[in-house]
Amino acid sequence: MLSYILIFLGIVSLWWHWRARDRMKVPNLTGKYIFITGCDTGFGNRAAKIFDKKGFRVFASCLTEAGAKELKAVTSKQLQTVLLDVRDSDSVKNVAAWVKAEVQSEGLWGLVNNAGIMGPSGPTDWLDIDHFREPIEVNLIGLINVTINMLPLIKKAKGRIVNVSSVGGRLAISGGGYFPSKFGVEGFNDSLRRDMKAFGVKVCCIRPGLFKTSLTNPAKILKEKEVIWNKLPLDIKKQYGDNFVQKDAVKKEKVSKICLNEDISPVVQCMEHALTSLYPHTHYVVGKDAKWFWNPLSRMPAVIQDFLLLRNRVELAVSHTK
Repeated sequence: MLSYILIFLGIVSLWWHWRARDRMKVPNLTGKYIFITGCDTGFGNRAAKIFDKKGFRVFASCLTEAGAKELKAVTSKQLQTVLLDVRDSDSVKNVAAWVKAEVQSEGLWGLVNNAGIMGPSGPTDWLDIDHFREPIEVNLIGLINVTINMLPLIKKAKGRIVNVSSVGGRLAISGGGYFPSKFGVEGFNDSLRRDMKAFGVKVCCIRPGLFKTSLTNPAKILKEKEVIWNKLPLDIKKQYGDNFVQKDAVKKEKVSKICLNEDISPVVQCMEHALTSLYPHTHYVVGKDAKWFWNPLSRMPAVIQDFLLLRNRVELAVSHTK
């Protein structure tokens, strides 16, 4: 009995130590520079507003002038917006040079690689290479390019890099470029983390589940699928059957109602912890769906993953699996 009590007390002590360690903050961060990509809407927009209020000197990159103008109107004079298309190498280099001139010898404390798109999704035999190319260019190549150009400034400050991946970087649930791009982010994040350890730079990865943002707009996703469907050869349409797109949308809507996280603030809280904690987490899994379903499922054998994921697929008109 005594041994059980000692084991229990040891577990409680370790848990308490971990909780106390998790709350420890880096001192004197007020006025530090951070750069966030993808601030027009969603996670990046919310993060820019919150970090501005907390006293960071925020560089918020936006894709559109309208997005930059709207953000600037509701934040302090200390926050600076800049137009950036992460697919454009010249734009990335010019923005990095501008940031370098702003931060000077202090360097850049934080880089939050948040910019991302969903891109068209659908069965792989519906798609061509351009359907894959854009999300990979934005979500992976753009992220790498921004990181490489900002890295000297991060190393100077011994700062933080926060890469926004997805549970889709661990488990691919549909065809298209989004999931390969996020698997790539995970690989880049891991190698970068190990490379930067010797320089005192901490690299973190955030894996959100399904959150209500412009990326997950069901009407937009359905419209993109209908455009692709309408261009398919007749033989492929016959294989999938009449009204396949609509039937698939109904299935997806059921899953969305169960999994969708309405409040995006937990993702921003993870960004904040990664930037301010003395001991940031290597990975942050965010969202009830991610924590209780997608992340555990990603660690299970392929046969279990396939069984559960394929149960949510629409049955094809022509199937050779039976």
